[in-house]
Amino acid sequence: MHRHGHTVAPPAPSRNSTRRRPDTCRQRITPVNSPTTSPATTRLPAVRAAITGVIAVIAALGAGHLVAGLLLTPSASPFFAVGNAAVNRTPAAVKDFAIRNFGTNDKAALLIGMAVVLVLVGALAGMASRRSAVPGLIVVVVMGAVGALAVGEHSTRPLGYLAPAAALVAGGGVFWGLHSLARPTATPDPTGRRRFLLGSLVAAVAAVAAGAGGFALARRVDVAASRQRVGALVPTTPAPAIPDGAAFPELGTPTFLTPPADFYRIDVNLEVPQLRAEDATLRITGLVDEPLEFTFADIRAMPLVERTITMTCVSNEVGGPYVSTANFIGVPLMDLLDRAGIQGAAQQVVGHSVDGFTLGTPLDMLRATGKQAMLVIGANREALLPEHGFPMRTVVPGLYGYVSATKWLTELELATYDVKPYWVQRGWDGQPPGVVPIKISSRIDAPKAFQQVSGPVTVAGTAWAQGRGISRVELRFDDGPWQPAELSTEVNANTWRMFKLTTTLPAGQHTVTSRAFDGTGAMQAQERLRLLNPGPVPDGSTGWQSMIFTVA
Repeated sequence: MHRHGHTVAPPAPSRNSTRRRPDTCRQRITPVNSPTTSPATTRLPAVRAAITGVIAVIAALGAGHLVAGLLLTPSASPFFAVGNAAVNRTPAAVKDFAIRNFGTNDKAALLIGMAVVLVLVGALAGMASRRSAVPGLIVVVVMGAVGALAVGEHSTRPLGYLAPAAALVAGGGVFWGLHSLARPTATPDPTGRRRFLLGSLVAAVAAVAAGAGGFALARRVDVAASRQRVGALVPTTPAPAIPDGAAFPELGTPTFLTPPADFYRIDVNLEVPQLRAEDATLRITGLVDEPLEFTFADIRAMPLVERTITMTCVSNEVGGPYVSTANFIGVPLMDLLDRAGIQGAAQQVVGHSVDGFTLGTPLDMLRATGKQAMLVIGANREALLPEHGFPMRTVVPGLYGYVSATKWLTELELATYDVKPYWVQRGWDGQPPGVVPIKISSRIDAPKAFQQVSGPVTVAGTAWAQGRGISRVELRFDDGPWQPAELSTEVNANTWRMFKLTTTLPAGQHTVTSRAFDGTGAMQAQERLRLLNPGPVPDGSTGWQSMIFTVA
């Protein structure tokens, strides 16, 4: 700059201006080691978030099952407790759908479905927690509360609540820990992903080990050894020998006596109750003159009788498989009740199972069976299998199992109908006239549906009408006349009876239909009704079974 002919130097920058000039540069340049955002607000990668939630759920279930095993209270396991609660709240129509479509695998189907749902809930809880662990922790707390409520329904021991408490602590702790490991850091950290994977693996292995430990601990009550110690059961009054010609297994019918392992099983238990004979007692309580208590050893020492009885489930469809026969060994049920002195106000006998299940049998219908109704401790000369009620159960011939067969029995309570057993609480009729005897049924065992056969055709099957017996079975081919089938040798009125008929048919497709008549001459109902009919439920299925087959 020139002023008055002199060259003037530019003014020296002030200290303030020196600090201000680089400001825009400092705003554009970020030091390499400075975070761009706070780690607390960094979102978790979606996959890590989902894995965090799933493993937290697995950890909760494993811890809960481990503590339940330590307490010898399997019903306190949150997984089984919630499953049992779901079973209790399932409408009867849904139960029958499950039995019809899954059969004896209905419990496995429920547990698998629950596991899938829990995995999905865990994954969603993790995904909802990508910015903060709070949503996932809330889900863990809610699941813990649901588990505790379910345990309260099925476990009578206050210590049972320790299992859902352990599940809550384990689930919350694992979720928080993995969530912290999963959170990305502001600077590249090649070891962060490995730490998360290692933490996830450790948590998953520990959870599975805890669950397996819970299963093992729950079974440290050695029921198998207790059953072995019972030994062979030789009745004082044996049942008559099964005569030759009582069944036609060579033609496709079942053997007359069902092997214990093949006996049908329908109940509400997700886990088989574990009760040793040495620990089992039977109490007779309620409207009696003198409450009584018997140990298993007391029952074992009584004169034992043997009865050949066919049992049928009320959920059995027309032609269904839920019917079996055994030589049951025990003592007459009415003898024990009469020893206690039944009071006049008593209307039903409520059986209590070790797991809290209850079942009511109308007293008049029980009395009508005389000495045929039994307190059972064995079948086919062996102690009962655990899944069939070891050490003790009831069997009342002529009645469907839902009003006659209490397994894992610990108490018989004489009561009025004001006491509502398990099924009555769910809308089923537990007193006459709603409780009906087992209906007349017949089933075609051979040929199978759509089977191709050649030569003379032999149709074989099974019929039953417990309490009245079977007097006649007729078969019809296509639209032809009814033909009498040959019956097997009758064992007694409380058992099934096999039939067979051999005939010649032209080549092509044919339909065979069966109908049976009971000992009074009454014919099997033709109308095919659903298991749950209008009016009292359940009522047992009715209808004639037809089978389509082809002659080559």
